[in-house]
Amino acid sequence: MGALSDVHGRRKPIIIAMMIYCLSSLGCAFAPNIEVFIALRFIQGFAVSAGTISSAIARDTYNGTELTKFFSLISVMSSVAPLLAPLAGSAVISFTKWEGVFYLLGMLGFVLSITTIWRLKESLPVQKRIRSNLFDMFLNFKTLLGNQVFMGYVLAQGFLFGGVFAYVAGTPFVYQKIYGVSPQVFAMLFALNGIVLISASQVVRKLAGRISEHRILHFGLGLSLIATITLLVVVLIHGPLFSLMIPLICYVASMGTIGPVSFTLAMESQGHIAGSASALLGVIPFLLGQP
Repeated sequence: MGALSDVHGRRKPIIIAMMIYCLSSLGCAFAPNIEVFIALRFIQGFAVSAGTISSAIARDTYNGTELTKFFSLISVMSSVAPLLAPLAGSAVISFTKWEGVFYLLGMLGFVLSITTIWRLKESLPVQKRIRSNLFDMFLNFKTLLGNQVFMGYVLAQGFLFGGVFAYVAGTPFVYQKIYGVSPQVFAMLFALNGIVLISASQVVRKLAGRISEHRILHFGLGLSLIATITLLVVVLIHGPLFSLMIPLICYVASMGTIGPVSFTLAMESQGHIAGSASALLGVIPFLLGQP
């Protein structure tokens, strides 16, 4: 979906995708059987891929330091969402049936669709759009995958994002079964990650322009390495809970640090195919995050 925006502009694909998302979400609540439900979930996920276009819009609108500052805001939502989604889902399920989740998603999709139609302006002028077909689109992907500098930034973000997924999947068992943390305390510890991510992203926003993006990236990578090694040692020696929390918090902070600057550095030379670049930046971290 992101790659198509290089051809058709940014606004039209997002509007179409949001409408599809809204209808497929509501369809899931009324699915008569599991086969239809799975098919609708696939369509829903395909429509969500339009979210990568937001990164291309940022690249159209900003450059350099301003791009880093703006993407630090975007990264807050994209990074915090996987951490808060389980809590939000549990809250919805606590007072309604599973269908209520999809009713809520459908309503959110409708609101976002209206907002997109009303407020979103086209960021890619017609004269800058690429006249291409499906073959050219995949050729763009091949070019990007063969670009070592671009892929270095993508993989740095991707592997860290994979670690966040592992954290989300593993901490309920570790905190509650191994360390005996109550559900209330676990919810507080989980919410703390969102605060750390937001804080780290905002620190990057403040430092952008004062410190080079490369130095910020190197700091974030170093912090994640130290946090990972420390976490491994704590696990091997069966350390207390606080000794486990500290490296986990540092790892989450490194994600909030690396996300904005790695995006800026990856996208700064890809303005002509920003949609395709944004699509890879969106999909590869999720692929690396799957079990």
